[in-house]
Amino acid sequence: MKHVLITGGAGYVGTLLVPQLLQTGWDVTVYDTMFYGCELSPQPGLRIMEADIRDTETFRNACKGVDAVIHLACISNDAGFELDEDLSEHINFRCFEPLVLAAKSQGVKRFIYASSSSVYGYSEAPRVTEDHPLVPLTLYNKFKGLCEPLLFKHQDENFVCVTIRPATICGFSPRQRLDLSVNILTNHAVNRNTITVFGGDQQRPNLHIQDMCDLYQLLLKLPDDKIAGEIFNAGYQNQSIADIAHIVKKVVEEEFPEKGDIPIVRTPTNDNRSYRITSDKIAEKLGFRPQRTIEDAVRDLCRAFKEGKIPNSLTDDRYFNVKVLKQRKVA
Repeated sequence: MKHVLITGGAGYVGTLLVPQLLQTGWDVTVYDTMFYGCELSPQPGLRIMEADIRDTETFRNACKGVDAVIHLACISNDAGFELDEDLSEHINFRCFEPLVLAAKSQGVKRFIYASSSSVYGYSEAPRVTEDHPLVPLTLYNKFKGLCEPLLFKHQDENFVCVTIRPATICGFSPRQRLDLSVNILTNHAVNRNTITVFGGDQQRPNLHIQDMCDLYQLLLKLPDDKIAGEIFNAGYQNQSIADIAHIVKKVVEEEFPEKGDIPIVRTPTNDNRSYRITSDKIAEKLGFRPQRTIEDAVRDLCRAFKEGKIPNSLTDDRYFNVKVLKQRKVA
């Protein structure tokens, strides 16, 4: 396989993943609405399409000559989904099966779907494996999970399908997001000199963005029989929000000693999502073991702040998906 199409390829993960794939010999088509802009530069092997995944015919034409699809595009969090639930349902769910069929009709050989570990909702189980019941707390979680069987319904020996349930991603990307837990806390520590924790006892799984990119690259290379019809959790460290705050405090104080002691302030929250995921299956079956920690992600962000790569991080709407959607009146 030589050519991969990435929906949402101009997003937080895609902007880091695309150059990595180009450097390793892939031709890449980025298929994205560009709601959040595009930090990717034109270069050999890269085709950038500003297009909507709800436009099935355009997507079908984009899949000509494509060997694999990585489907990242979606309204990407609960708050964004709630801005316009009908629009979000169409983007995250209604158009999904038509996309799968369009890809298959053009001879795409592999379809990689980015679901979410949030499909598990709330769980006190010490080991949340891929067989754990899906108990979504929000519509975003619900529709992420409902797409999974629609994908596998169309799998055959010539159309290999795999689903990844990633943990919350963290770390630096040229298309930076500052509305994800580790990134939020780091931004506040560096630029407000205070870490505000909403709740704190909720358990969340985390995964460094570079490990996420490495996993997608691995999924493009593996033999069919390793991944066909499989669902894999993809996470590394399960931590409470309060524990993440203490990691952020330690690293930021080391990276910016002039700030002195950075206080942690806890406040109540209505966000009760709490779950731990176990990623033993992906390690055992695929040999994938994350190499980077939450601490690494925080240090990467600190370095980016020092180098001026995340300017106006408290005031610029581009780092916050919900603010961008409101500004563009998408929802």
